[in-house]
This record gives sequence, C-alpha cells and structure tokens, in this order.
Amino acid sequence: MQALLRFNKGLLRLPIPVQLWVMVLACANMIGPLFFLAHREAQIVLGVFVVSAVFMMILASWKGFTRLLGLGHFLWFPLLYFLWGRLSEVPGTDWFGIWLRAVMILNAISLLFDSVDVGRYLTGQREEMVPGVV
Repeated sequence: MQALLRFNKGLLRLPIPVQLWVMVLACANMIGPLFFLAHREAQIVLGVFVVSAVFMMILASWKGFTRLLGLGHFLWFPLLYFLWGRLSEVPGTDWFGIWLRAVMILNAISLLFDSVDVGRYLTGQREEMVPGVV
C-alpha cells in the first residue's frame, strides 16, 4: 500500500504536461483495451500495463521517484514486437486497428523518454524527480 501511495504522490507532483502524457498512456493502455477485450492483443496490452504499473510501484518504493522508473516499461519492448507482428492481420480502418496503432506509437514514444531517463539514472542522476515524495 505504501508503494502505491508513494508512486501516486510522485505522479501528482510532476509538471502538468507530464501528468497529461501519463494520463494519455494510461487511457491507451488501460482503458482502451477494455473496448476490445475480445481481441488477444487488447488482453495482452492490458496485462502488460498492469504488470508494468505494479513493477513501477515496487521501483518507487525501493529507489524512490527517480529516473529508474523508466525501467517499468521494459515489457513494452516485447509488446511492441508482438503487436508489430500482428499488424498485417489487423486492418487499420476499424476502431480496433486504429487503437492498436495508436498504442504502438504512444508506447514507442514513451520508450524513447524512458530509455533516456534510465540512461541518465545509470550515469549518476539518481535524485528524486519530484521532491518530498517520501
């Protein structure tokens, strides 16, 4: 429970544009799949999102609200590989196909930010991204 509180407290102290980005990712990866649960791809996106969120909460309780949280999305690499392989089977003209492609684009952008953040953490920038989260 402490991990959940610390993680959410950190999220709420991020700059507004970053909070909006996090909300867009959450909507695409958590709410979007609920509309397409009959599709295996949506089930997998939702499952990976839940596992990633739990891992990020554990990271936040272990190392604080640091740039290391970018590791929480490491499962998005194999997710994107899997979804890329499914694109030929999913037309881009219906709502499911549009959502699937949007999730891939958003998650790929997020992985770029996450990779930079983890790299910065590994090179010594280990301070909390938002003060007073503890």
